[in-house]
Amino acid sequence: MRLFLRDRVVPVLILVGAGALAPGAGLHLLGGHHVDLGGNLHFVGVGLTALAAAAAALVLTLVGARRRDGRTVLVGTAFTVMAALLAIHGLATPGILVGYNGVIAFTGAATLPIGGAVLALSVLPALRRPARLRALLVLQGVLVAGVVALGVVGILVPAVVPNVPEPASPVALAGLAAGLFFYAVLILRALKTYLLTRRASDVVVLVGLAWLTAALPPAMLMDYSQLGWWLGHCFELLGIVFVGAPVAADLHRSAQSRPLHGDLRAEELVSSEEAFLGARVRSLMIRLAHKDSSTEEHTRRVALLAVQMGEHLGLAPGRLRQLAIGGLLHDIGKLSVPSSILQKPAALTDDEFEVIRRHPGWGDRLLRELGGFAPGVHRLVRSHHERLDGGGYPDGLDATALDLDTRILTVADVYDALVSPRVYRPAWSHEDALALLHQDRGTAFDTRCVAALEAVLEGTPGHVAAARALVAATA
Repeated sequence: MRLFLRDRVVPVLILVGAGALAPGAGLHLLGGHHVDLGGNLHFVGVGLTALAAAAAALVLTLVGARRRDGRTVLVGTAFTVMAALLAIHGLATPGILVGYNGVIAFTGAATLPIGGAVLALSVLPALRRPARLRALLVLQGVLVAGVVALGVVGILVPAVVPNVPEPASPVALAGLAAGLFFYAVLILRALKTYLLTRRASDVVVLVGLAWLTAALPPAMLMDYSQLGWWLGHCFELLGIVFVGAPVAADLHRSAQSRPLHGDLRAEELVSSEEAFLGARVRSLMIRLAHKDSSTEEHTRRVALLAVQMGEHLGLAPGRLRQLAIGGLLHDIGKLSVPSSILQKPAALTDDEFEVIRRHPGWGDRLLRELGGFAPGVHRLVRSHHERLDGGGYPDGLDATALDLDTRILTVADVYDALVSPRVYRPAWSHEDALALLHQDRGTAFDTRCVAALEAVLEGTPGHVAAARALVAATA
């Protein structure tokens, strides 16, 4: 696991850190320099660019509403409001359309905290549901109408809007603190999303949020005579693009957006294996389905149940992802088992069962030949038939050598195998399967994992039917 972290996760986090720290380094080295760049550059570079961004964000909102994706509507609302405020900030440049006014100071300070607050609403699952779309669209309409009214009144009657907040004033510092809090929440959610999906697009989102965060201090602490104030505007516009583009890309590929999700459920992680777990996992699952569809369906159900158990036991996102991959591929070694044995409509002979017992090793060897799978995935594929008392196979490992992830997969695998019908026997009942697990808990099966299985299945003894429906719906 340490080798995997060193070779895969750490380099990405270093890349993210470098991209995130670049704006801060630039501000530290150059931000204090005094400049006189003129109002025309501010008017065109900020005002007109932000208008285009506001239009694009509005389109994003409309697409999200059509897809009934509350998360996208929230992102579109945040970016529409941010870009609209930034556009008015640019259009209110003194000496172009209007003289000295308070709108430019207010909009410059309000853009990032307000945008962060709207984005942070994605933390609330209820607001992302389709039933909340009308409320979200009303929220966007009210916010955009308020921004437009502020701009029109401020430009037509400049004296109406006071020139607040002053840089580094108590109000500005309060806005800075609020903005930093909102973006910290968003960065943590985006990081969790990346640890689950390991997608390049989610790295871009992380960098974009870091750039938006970096734009906060110059907006609240500097004025137009300092280069850092101008750099903050650039960070702001680029941050909007970095966060918004992956959302738009997800909508182009599928019906739902994923960035800033942060709470992918087991069903999504397992059923969308190509999107979140990689094309190689998807390719292997297709090969397994061609070999034996019942085995492929079994692996999907086991992976789903194992990740749900892992969630219940509080596993970290990276381990849930690993458990999902290991669950989907735990029987991949059966690609090497002759079909005459794998699909035999009767009980196996001793020799045939010995062939079956070799599938964990064959699966491990296949993944090593392909390369690129984490050590934990290899461990799950090879050891899912091991038992705590050393009575399993292929290596006869005991409790001292079996980690929690493997113990989870073992219990999920045994349960689903028992409650699923076979060509040579009918399915066991939910109660009988649990009774067997209870009988052997502490000796063959981990007690915590059996309890987690019961907690996941509590009130849903039809888990197998539900899982089959999920597989059919996502096939």
